[in-house]
Amino acid sequence: MPRKIIRKLMPHPTRITENSVIKKLGPKLQDPGIWHVNRRSVSGAIAVGLFCAVMPIPFQMLLAATMAILFHVNILIAVPTVWVSNPFTIAPIFYYCYQVGISILGSSRQAFNFELSFSWLANELHFIWQPFLLGCLVVASVSAFVGYSFVRLLWRYLIWQQIRKRQNRYTD
Repeated sequence: MPRKIIRKLMPHPTRITENSVIKKLGPKLQDPGIWHVNRRSVSGAIAVGLFCAVMPIPFQMLLAATMAILFHVNILIAVPTVWVSNPFTIAPIFYYCYQVGISILGSSRQAFNFELSFSWLANELHFIWQPFLLGCLVVASVSAFVGYSFVRLLWRYLIWQQIRKRQNRYTD
């Protein structure tokens, strides 16, 4: 069941790997493992995407694509999952990461007024970078683990429902 839903949304792997642009980008993108839809590939792609979404770096989608290739997970799921962090959600996510970092380090909370400018970043980053980066790493790891586990459990549940439906069809 989950495979059928995802297959309807995505093109067939051979159609992608035979694309002239993909062929020019090299053999790593022609690996069928990064285009397959299965429980391991999809759950791993969600984990990669969620991890990259929380990391405070530019080009998160490029990092997600690279990690998808390295871990042989579905690239077409990993890259859009990064969009969890977008202009509307990034500030609350990063603030939460900062709060997590402070609570882990046991340091005191420092009041600061946020300004969207490079001068504020240059002045304030000196004080908040350690709890912020630690919080980002912890939140990214936990969200990747939770996303991975959730997809695995959901996949099993949908397969279990399909088996029960098939059994009920034959017993009726």
